[in-house]
Amino acid sequence: MPPLFISVMRTVVPLVAGWLLSLAAWAGLDLDTDAAVGAVTLVLSAAYYALFRILETLGQRARGTALQRLAGVMLGWARPPQYPTPEPTLPPVTPTAYRGHPDGV
Repeated sequence: MPPLFISVMRTVVPLVAGWLLSLAAWAGLDLDTDAAVGAVTLVLSAAYYALFRILETLGQRARGTALQRLAGVMLGWARPPQYPTPEPTLPPVTPTAYRGHPDGV
């Protein structure tokens, strides 16, 4: 699967989960303004992502356990996206002295 799709899924799923959690919190809280609802959604989305990303990292350290897969699924995809490392297309630049400058620099 392309890394872009995986990264989008792993972004959208925590946002939807945060929205659903904020609906559940809103049912129990008396939130009057849209800003308060938005803040609760933001906090819950960030907490959801952080929790399952930490669990996924702990699972990776345990060399691919069920915890890693479960946390990945809760983020929208069982594994983090793997991006290819770009190969340099240009050679490195080496500084040279500028001959028109009086200091030769």
